[in-house]
Amino acid sequence: MEKTRCAEERLFPVAAVQMVSGFSVEDNLARAGALIADAAAGGARLVVLPEYFCFMGARDADKIGIAETAGRGPIQEFLAAQARRHDIWLVGGTLPLQSPDADRIYNACLVFGPDGGVCARYDKVHLFSFRRGDESYDESVAIRPGDNAPQVFELPFGRTGLGICYDLRFPEFFRAQGDVRLMVLPAAFTYTTGSVHWEILLRARAIENQCYVLASAQGGKHGNGRRTWGHSMLVDPWGEVLGCLPEGEGVVSGGLDAGRLERLRESLPALRHRVM
Repeated sequence: MEKTRCAEERLFPVAAVQMVSGFSVEDNLARAGALIADAAAGGARLVVLPEYFCFMGARDADKIGIAETAGRGPIQEFLAAQARRHDIWLVGGTLPLQSPDADRIYNACLVFGPDGGVCARYDKVHLFSFRRGDESYDESVAIRPGDNAPQVFELPFGRTGLGICYDLRFPEFFRAQGDVRLMVLPAAFTYTTGSVHWEILLRARAIENQCYVLASAQGGKHGNGRRTWGHSMLVDPWGEVLGCLPEGEGVVSGGLDAGRLERLRESLPALRHRVM
């Protein structure tokens, strides 16, 4: 029993929250709060919410109506309070923040420390578009791309990189973050693209950067008719999936093992072998 307890204490516990967000900000925050509490009760010290956790509107432009000013607003107050209440690092999925464009917002990811203060902000730079048959998306209609990539923050486990959803398709974006030990990715991958590309891309980013990847997703049928893929997961530096939730609301929990990460990097020193 003592050996098992010691082994567990060497791990840094993390959790990805999966949601099926809808039209009501109030309802979405209530569901997020319950799921954060579940993750914290399970011991997680880092909790990641999905993209659009607070709102999935009927139309792209609907998110403009709930946009907040950086540093003020009920969504940001909720996230700060959750981080303080549970004494966790909280990656707040994404929320709409006002931009210089009156008709577009920043799709922003804010990271809150255990004291409730913001310790990192990343505004999504790669904006998704897709068209096939009757299915089409164009995030640039209501979102202004950010200009502050790449962004990292420090956890007790080490340097951690931030990305959002469509960023996953751009390996150079993550490589530019430098030597990170963990990458976190709030997302709302479509069912169509996620069913064929999501797991492959997550495992590839983990393998090529020899780091853990924790991805938190939307996972189900939304009120606007959109269906998201789900499959929130934790992937280790060898590309092994340590936990996955295929669909619906819930929490994916796991532990980050610093010793395993270092042993893998020593046995296969690919990062040191880079020439470009």
